[in-house]
Amino acid sequence: MNTKQRNRCPMVVLLLTLTVLTAGASAQPRSGPQPVSPEVSADRLVTFRILAPNAQAVRVAGGDMPAIGQGAEMKKGERGVWEVTLGPVDPGSYRYHFNVDGLSVIDPRNPATSESLSNTWSLVNVPGADFMDTKNVPHGAVAEVTYYSNSLKRFRRMHIYTSPGYESCQGKFPVFYLLHGASDSDDSWTSVGRAGFIMDNLIAAGKAKPMVVVMPAGHTGPFNWGESLPGADAFVEDFVKDVMPYVDSHYRVHTDRPNRAVAGLSMGGAQTLTLLVGHMDQFGYAGVFSSGVFELGGRRMGNQAADSGPSWEARNTRVLDDVELKKGLQLLWFATGKEDFLLETSRRTVEVFKKHNFEVVYKETEGAHTWINWRLYLNEFAPLLFKPIATEAAPSL
Repeated sequence: MNTKQRNRCPMVVLLLTLTVLTAGASAQPRSGPQPVSPEVSADRLVTFRILAPNAQAVRVAGGDMPAIGQGAEMKKGERGVWEVTLGPVDPGSYRYHFNVDGLSVIDPRNPATSESLSNTWSLVNVPGADFMDTKNVPHGAVAEVTYYSNSLKRFRRMHIYTSPGYESCQGKFPVFYLLHGASDSDDSWTSVGRAGFIMDNLIAAGKAKPMVVVMPAGHTGPFNWGESLPGADAFVEDFVKDVMPYVDSHYRVHTDRPNRAVAGLSMGGAQTLTLLVGHMDQFGYAGVFSSGVFELGGRRMGNQAADSGPSWEARNTRVLDDVELKKGLQLLWFATGKEDFLLETSRRTVEVFKKHNFEVVYKETEGAHTWINWRLYLNEFAPLLFKPIATEAAPSL
């Protein structure tokens, strides 16, 4: 290439760049409605809006927000903006999406999202609950951690919360493994579950010890409602052989039983009990939120049918009756809502553990199988960890 040709190249590149930028700018709308969505008022009314001028019907749907129910119809206003106001809504974080002429879409005006196993949801936070609001206190950090699972022969992801001061100090921390429910993901506890903010507020108030909270992915394969939960054994293998060793080697955590806890909601609660019974010598604290041994409630977990072979109790009698193993278990804590579809499963599970002389803390609350309860349970359970349990504070009910 001669000198003249070389000198022309920058000019050609500049002209091409200007052409692309001009074309891109002309493709963008120069004016039009820019709806605010969601909009949360001081009196906790929530307004959802979406620009869809050619749509025939639009609804907003969600999971836990009582005001939405099975879906709320939106009304078309000026310039094609659909809108609906709901509430007042109780404080908390809520997932939602829009249904536009039968097509489910997230809110294009809201960057806040929450992942489940196979979906992305838009997320709205209604402030007003002191225990999970974003407050002017020291904040920890939540990391998305990718690791290779030798058990599953693929890369996996987990979320890990480190409490305020972790980066600047040299000491070790206790570790709390927190498991999500069926159809959710390792993102769920920190997005819709507000686990990071709950822990920040507890630690700032001196109610909970600084700790590392590990939130792994509970699913090892696809999941469909109405089917048995797949991959229960695969999850336990990945957890014990890959997740725990990774945390022990990459984070400054204690590795002894008194400084290790596990808890989970729904599917994660069942996984907690599987881990506890199979590896009781490794956990000093266990929490079961809205869950239990699924077999005891006539449900299925993994490949084990509720009506096939020896019962869960019979298969695990040796461990349930091991006095020495039970000595190191500082807390076995259950909580379930009175309207929860797993209420009987929880009750029967608690009865079995009591039958085998476990000291069980069990409480039934208002509410159903929703994040509204699970955030409350985390806020109540976390302060009990890694400290002596007073008899009057942890009655056996």
